Amino acid sequence: MALKDVKPTRSELIGLKRRVKLSERGYNILKMKRDGLILEFFKVLEEAKGSRDAVGEKYERAQQMIALANTVEGAIGVKAAAMSVREKPPQLTLKQKNIMGVVVPEIEASKVKKNLAERGYGVLGTSAVIDETANAFEELVDEIIRAAEIETTMKRLLNEIESTKRRVNALEFKVIPELKEASAFIKMRLDEMERDELVRLKKIKRRVRPDFLFLFHYNFFTRVCFFK
Repeated sequence: MALKDVKPTRSELIGLKRRVKLSERGYNILKMKRDGLILEFFKVLEEAKGSRDAVGEKYERAQQMIALANTVEGAIGVKAAAMSVREKPPQLTLKQKNIMGVVVPEIEASKVKKNLAERGYGVLGTSAVIDETANAFEELVDEIIRAAEIETTMKRLLNEIESTKRRVNALEFKVIPELKEASAFIKMRLDEMERDELVRLKKIKRRVRPDFLFLFHYNFFTRVCFFK
């Protein structure tokens, strides 16, 4: 706000004071929101760390099981079991939840883990290693879906924190100081105008008083002489 565009009037001063109070109230609300979002972010961050570790562990186990299955059943046996699986992809239900004004996804997955009948390969023609390998990969997929939900939530919270932080900084370091500066400028100008008006009135009073006294004495003596 340029001071040259500020009108030094009392109505403008009252409006600026209201805007300062409103900006300070908004600043406090946004600051509380930012702090709350940061707390929520750290909670989700802990979940994200645990989820990443779980994905890593289950990926390692899945790789070990597929290596073991290739050793036991052979590459051809593993491929034959994989080709016989009926294609029933996991069903995902995407919902939403609100965290302090931030809409984040909530993913519900079904049919990730399958039973022997749904897998399709023959029970007699395969060993238990194939079942354990399938279980390991299904658990990995389930954990990846959970990790995707947590990672998306974390990113949205982080974006909202950055956006709120920018608004807080704008209010704290730009908007409120400029409003206060404009308010102080108007108050200074009004005080100067009031002093100038007081000086002007004093000058007028000094000019008017001798003339008034002269007229008073003239009228007084005129009346005295008339009555005589």
